Amino acid sequence: MKRIYTLLLTLSLLFAQQSFGQNIDINIVKEINGNRTSFQDDAFKNITNSVTPIMIATPVVMFAVGKLTDDPNLTKNLTFFAGSMLAMGGSTLVLKQVFNRKRPFEAYPNDVTKLTDGGGGSMPSGHTAAAFATATTVSIAYPKWFVIAPAYTWASLVGYSRVYLGVHYPSDVLAGALLGSGSAYVTHKINESLWKKAKEKKSLAYYNLGE
Repeated sequence: MKRIYTLLLTLSLLFAQQSFGQNIDINIVKEINGNRTSFQDDAFKNITNSVTPIMIATPVVMFAVGKLTDDPNLTKNLTFFAGSMLAMGGSTLVLKQVFNRKRPFEAYPNDVTKLTDGGGGSMPSGHTAAAFATATTVSIAYPKWFVIAPAYTWASLVGYSRVYLGVHYPSDVLAGALLGSGSAYVTHKINESLWKKAKEKKSLAYYNLGE
């Protein structure tokens, strides 16, 4: 599973970068970044800045709701979230070094206006990866429409905001979405397997003790 995920992710990232093409990529950035309003500037800055607070707040809310509802899966969901964030964060750092792509405002300083912070490589978008990892994690842990719909709407707006603010290309955002969602999905599979083995081990120990 890990090898398949790594292969698919690598191919997806390469495809994303090549299929858009640099010209199409930058033309989309210019179109979005060049047609701004002060209202949209403030709105998308707030959206892009919401990623870290929401990532921090998510496990806190999960813990509070789990305690209030006596959720038996609380600990499993929390380890799932932590694992997703670690997998996403580590993969993002490595891939930024691998691609080492200049950001739009760096490559085209006369055409693109930088409206927010953006350090390191451009591919993939770390903010988008974090947003989609968070959205996918909570959607898998709590598969309800009122969780899934707002989670992915927010994640999509984060991705758009990175292009609007001049710090990422559309292909960076696509790669970040794939990376974040993929990291969460693979972590979910691993987490489920580990918890299943732990449960079986505990049951076996109880059975042997009973003898």
